Amino acid sequence: MTILKLDIRALGAQLLLALAVISYAAEAWSETAQNDSNQAVSVRESAAALEALLEKKFAEANYSRTGADQCMRCHDASSEHNAMGIFDNVHGRRDVPDSPFQSLQCEACHGPAGEHVKPRLADGESREPMISFGSHSLLSAEKQNSVCAGCHEEQMAQHWQGSVHERAGVACSSCHSVHTAEDPIRTRAEQTQVCGTCHQSQRMAGLQHGGHDMKNGAMVCSDCHQPHGSEHPHALKHASINDNCYSCHAEKRGPLLWEHEPVTEDCSTCHAPHGSVNPDMLVRRSPQLCQSCHGALGHASMPYTTMQTPFVKGESCTNCHAAVHGSNHPSGQRLQR
Repeated sequence: MTILKLDIRALGAQLLLALAVISYAAEAWSETAQNDSNQAVSVRESAAALEALLEKKFAEANYSRTGADQCMRCHDASSEHNAMGIFDNVHGRRDVPDSPFQSLQCEACHGPAGEHVKPRLADGESREPMISFGSHSLLSAEKQNSVCAGCHEEQMAQHWQGSVHERAGVACSSCHSVHTAEDPIRTRAEQTQVCGTCHQSQRMAGLQHGGHDMKNGAMVCSDCHQPHGSEHPHALKHASINDNCYSCHAEKRGPLLWEHEPVTEDCSTCHAPHGSVNPDMLVRRSPQLCQSCHGALGHASMPYTTMQTPFVKGESCTNCHAAVHGSNHPSGQRLQR
């Protein structure tokens, strides 16, 4: 009886300790949540103040008289914010009639310099901000993109609004690099890596041995998808998955005398479009893939149950039913040779 009383006391002490820990954790979480909330409010206030300042600078239109020459004093090749690469691409080349450098140079995108180029700063004073782009910018993706749309309205007008990237708050600068000689996402050898920073599962699928050849730019994401939006599902370039596949695999289109229903319905019923560990990008190995639709009833052999079945010996249903995408042969009703 005494032992029971001691155990109860010990349990009571443990319970009080647990309640104290939970109470402390709740207070700590509440304090952290409050700090996070205050920080979020501070960021929103900073963003609103920045937008108001930039709007004021645009209204004043206090552009620099020396243009890019003034900017390059700080943003040259030796700077952490090197911008010299822009002179090697379409944005900075003077021989391109519609280049930003034909008008206001750097300020065509970054806005009026105003007091940003003040030669000397007092102790602790920071330079007046200009429009900045990228994840570090306080401006929303919508505000950043509106600058790009000033020149690229044609590319963004058709399907950008409401597209998956627009709804996700993706900024143009998240994918495009303007201050480089070559924009990586427009270079076939690097495009998949850029897209893969967000679409990691698709990128990893493409590296599997049963995938499309996406190494060294042999095939890239934009061969199938419209990154700026599309009226088709999955931002595809064509009306359906099958039409997309047929743009390369025209021999599978038909018309065929004997059709295989899954083929006409959707190629992705059997194939993983971004890649697979199975041969021919199959979602499952044969014969299991075939048996997901076809049972043993009415078949001369047995399904995948014993080591004596021809499915296991031959490793695949396609040893007999070779024309799995359809057949034009008069006797090809069962998609055989």
